[in-house]
Amino acid sequence: MPHGTVTEPARILVVGGGYVGMYTALRLQRQLRAELGSGAAEIVVVTPDPYMTYQPFLPEAAAGSLSPRHVVVPLRRVLDRCRLLIGEVDSIDHAKRTAILTTLATDEEGAGPVALRYDELVLAPGSVSRTLPVPGLAEHGIGFKTVEEAIGLRNHVLEQLDIASSTRDPALRDAALTFVFVGGGYAGVEALAELEDMARYATRYYHNVKPEDLRWVLVEAAGRILPEVGDEMGGYAVRELRGRNVDVRLDTRLDSCEDRVAVLSDGTRLPTRTVVWTAGVKPAPVLAATDLPLDERGRIRCTPHLTVAGTPHAWAAGDAAAVPDVTAEEPGAPCAPNAQHAVRQAKVLAENLAASLHGRPLKEYAHAYAGSVASLGLHKGVAHVYGRKLKGYPAWLMHRAYHLSRMPTANRKARVLAEWTLSGLFKREIVSLGSLEHPRAEFELAAAPPPPPPETGSDGNDKPSS
Repeated sequence: MPHGTVTEPARILVVGGGYVGMYTALRLQRQLRAELGSGAAEIVVVTPDPYMTYQPFLPEAAAGSLSPRHVVVPLRRVLDRCRLLIGEVDSIDHAKRTAILTTLATDEEGAGPVALRYDELVLAPGSVSRTLPVPGLAEHGIGFKTVEEAIGLRNHVLEQLDIASSTRDPALRDAALTFVFVGGGYAGVEALAELEDMARYATRYYHNVKPEDLRWVLVEAAGRILPEVGDEMGGYAVRELRGRNVDVRLDTRLDSCEDRVAVLSDGTRLPTRTVVWTAGVKPAPVLAATDLPLDERGRIRCTPHLTVAGTPHAWAAGDAAAVPDVTAEEPGAPCAPNAQHAVRQAKVLAENLAASLHGRPLKEYAHAYAGSVASLGLHKGVAHVYGRKLKGYPAWLMHRAYHLSRMPTANRKARVLAEWTLSGLFKREIVSLGSLEHPRAEFELAAAPPPPPPETGSDGNDKPSS
């Protein structure tokens, strides 16, 4: 830390409250305990939400195996020695060490964006869904990256069963029972598998909807799904899904979903009320509004020490950072944008930032990729870990055990484990709470003025309309 009289604390600005943002701030508040206690340093975390979402558990939250509250970590509780600002960073001028941000109070105050000075910058804004100019996608597509989207999708799927059960229109029924998922990575495959499990179970409570009435379609532009688990396990995943009557379309793209009709590149037309888009991610837009060096994919160029290349006092990791993988056979290859690297990068970043403030040498980030696990629904999964290949129940069990170990805080671990235990003892919940998305609708209806009484003629009969 700087010597001499300190007029104001050294401010560390952490942009983002996801994996990297939360874990970096968490470790920094431990590494800099003395400085934070004396007022010589301050950690400010700017994030759009007051919680961190553990995204690998989103499919289980969508299927009802986990409560939405238990797949998120409250940042104010975990980062109790940090200053938390709920808002968005709009731009960063690192040459002036200034970030321009808007908070929840900005619009109410009417004073416009706020300029925040900092001494050290940690950029960890994560990623957003990567969309393509597919006609109708913006109007009808559903994302699967946030807990709100996961719960909204669950409610939507159950609502489609209700529509199909009550309609007399065969075309509407078929469209309601057709579910199209675009993207064969973790998010798309796990979301489809969990929701297919849930919907198939739910049909036992509908007198006129059978499991075979449901149509699930997985659309993937590449020739395989789940590339992280290898060709053999990816092939097994395809066979497993097809064995459950999931229509897996490889080497196929979504060309349009206008007018609630999914048009595929092979010419297939699928009337559907559900198009879930999970076809990749891209760096958060704020990176383009900085003066920091970016690579061809729009990510921040980093060194193996997790500093921003050629830029003092700036650090980055996670999805938004191109961090060289020093363990890769190909020189200069970046680390894969996944949680396995993000959590470990956050640890090294925090230690290096603290070391730089204390004048100690930095260390390189080095982690050989351990492998991947993926769930294919209840008691089904695939895994390729340290060269070993697992499938079925053992892989599913490994998937749960690994992600439970990665879930932050003992509080959340205990809650998740308790929910898994209870879900194994009792039946699935199949309640749709779609009205939560419009909580004031009933009150607005009650508060609205009553409709005028119908006009009547002198004889008491209704007047004919003119």
